[in-house]
Amino acid sequence: MPTDDLISVIIPAYNHERYIEECVRSIMAQTYQNLELVVIDDGSTDGTFAKLQELKPECEKRFARVVMETQENRGLRFTLNSLLDKTSGKYVYSSTSDDVTKPQAIEVLHSFLSENPDYVLAVGDNEIINGDSERIYWGKKRQVLPEAEALYKTVGEDLNLNEPNNKHPDFGDYADLLKDNYVPNGFLYSRQAMIDAGKYKQEITLEDWYINLQLAKIGKFKYIPEILFSYRWYDKNTISTPEFKASSLKNYRQIYENEKEYCFAHGYDKLWKRLWCKKCGWRAKWKKLRNFVRGKK
Repeated sequence: MPTDDLISVIIPAYNHERYIEECVRSIMAQTYQNLELVVIDDGSTDGTFAKLQELKPECEKRFARVVMETQENRGLRFTLNSLLDKTSGKYVYSSTSDDVTKPQAIEVLHSFLSENPDYVLAVGDNEIINGDSERIYWGKKRQVLPEAEALYKTVGEDLNLNEPNNKHPDFGDYADLLKDNYVPNGFLYSRQAMIDAGKYKQEITLEDWYINLQLAKIGKFKYIPEILFSYRWYDKNTISTPEFKASSLKNYRQIYENEKEYCFAHGYDKLWKRLWCKKCGWRAKWKKLRNFVRGKK
């Protein structure tokens, strides 16, 4: 097994002055040694970039190469593509600037990918933490509950990835992934596969689901049921805001319109039509109207 592959760690940073140090230090603490760190601050209005500059001397001692840049605000998808353009590793590990990576994460994920070249992405389970970095637990609708009352203690449980309730035995299969995005955060992927996939499209809002579908056309995914990442859940999470939920129908349409040609050319036409009707057609519109009338978000 190759143990010296250079791995690029990319972090798109935006207004996370409070959390960026914890995020970066979790990468510094990785048991896997041969890493380069590439961070772009996307026009933060707080002290995020200043905090990064404070950390840079330590980072330069730890990593094979360090890139820390700031830019005018261009958005997440533009920033992710810029980050990828600056990487040189065989694999790329991605983290957001308010989350935390477990010390063994990259070593565990690399160990699998390096021994299984037909796989292009590997990811582990996520524990859930709050704004104070305390572990929390979810109810049915991701509301925070005491551990004894919670249905889900990890993101993997919430996404039905763990036994005995695993609903995705073919994790990362294109047809299964077309139904919904269920890949947790903190993943390691093949840099070449990402290049072959064409990287991120600026016009598609659900960038994580979009790119997972493109990678699934190229190779296999591996889910490792071990907590390798701490996913931060608090009031500033994009997917927890009313604005994000209100735009869900539009976002689904973007995904399915983009995938239509591929689906019809590769035998997924019936699945595509069924999912389109369910999530983008009259059924989805009726459900949205019904929930609005009932006062649901």
